Amino acid sequence: MYPRIDFLYLSEPAMIHAGVLNAAACVSVCEETFGLLGKGDYLMGGPNHNHHGISITFPPHSAFPNMPMSGPDRRFAAMPGYLGGRFDVCGNKWYGSNHANAKEGLPRSILTMMLNDKQTGAPLALMSANLLSAARTGAVAGVGAKHLANRDARVISVVGCGPINKACLTALMTQLPSVKKIVCFDIILQRAENFARWAEKKYDVSVVGVSDAEPCFRDGDVITVAASRAKPLYFKDEWIKEGATILVSGPFNTDDSFLTNCKIVFDHTPMHRAYLEEGIASGDKEAYYSGEMGGPFYRLLDAGKLPALEEATGLGDVVNCIKPGRLNFEERIIFISCGMSVFDIAWGFDVYKTAAANGIGTLLNLWHEPSGF
Repeated sequence: MYPRIDFLYLSEPAMIHAGVLNAAACVSVCEETFGLLGKGDYLMGGPNHNHHGISITFPPHSAFPNMPMSGPDRRFAAMPGYLGGRFDVCGNKWYGSNHANAKEGLPRSILTMMLNDKQTGAPLALMSANLLSAARTGAVAGVGAKHLANRDARVISVVGCGPINKACLTALMTQLPSVKKIVCFDIILQRAENFARWAEKKYDVSVVGVSDAEPCFRDGDVITVAASRAKPLYFKDEWIKEGATILVSGPFNTDDSFLTNCKIVFDHTPMHRAYLEEGIASGDKEAYYSGEMGGPFYRLLDAGKLPALEEATGLGDVVNCIKPGRLNFEERIIFISCGMSVFDIAWGFDVYKTAAANGIGTLLNLWHEPSGF
């Protein structure tokens, strides 16, 4: 009871105990979130309520000796949001990212998530969010597969063998019961083979690791792309077979002919309009687009080679049966997912509720009563 404020702290082991890695449940929650997005029952940052977040990036040179210098994937970012429906809660994902973290034995990004009461701003939970973020990223791809992939898809191609694609593959396997083969590509063959061994132990299917991108793309009925920001992947139109579904969770480049001759489904079109506005405001759209996952689409939108975003399809439209998903077996579909705080909020909320109901985590006190009032 107020004015006392307590909140729940959930470490990574506590998050695991509370079910953060339950891929099927996470897919269901993310599908529910897409439904709310399609209805407009959400808010994110910026004056248009659709900004992905706000980032601190570092300069190549500085007169201040303690200021960090720019480097591959080096930034801090805050991703605030509100999600309605049964969630009815505010939250913010905060992370620091640095490609050089691997030298310290750390993941590239270190993330935390805070949930807050929508009325008072009081903290409800502070949680470790690396697994949370990976799980919801994978689950978003899982929702994409559920609504866009051919139901008899037999081959999943994994492009980029890092932790994000582990989460993506885990979610996809809850939605694609006909899969018989997994092809794992990474430019470092050892990583691809390690990923393949992990998948082979987890699933009763044929798995192979490769370091050549072309056969991986050509083989895939469903292709999950989560390559490194430091090494954006290029694939060719001719590599993508009839009926394939590409689920994009990381940066990429491809032939313009592919993007103008396939069905494009965005995670949420209003957010991509915000990206276009930010590109204009940056004063250097080309440089801005080069750093964004949606860059290949934005260039074509600017050039008038793709229909305007007002006419485009968001996955929330498909989930809410406002627009169709896959129309036939032959369609080639690409789904672009740039990440949205509302998915972290949704899955974080459910994990928090499970933890609170089962005595998981550590209760921390903010104050017994606020000073100076």
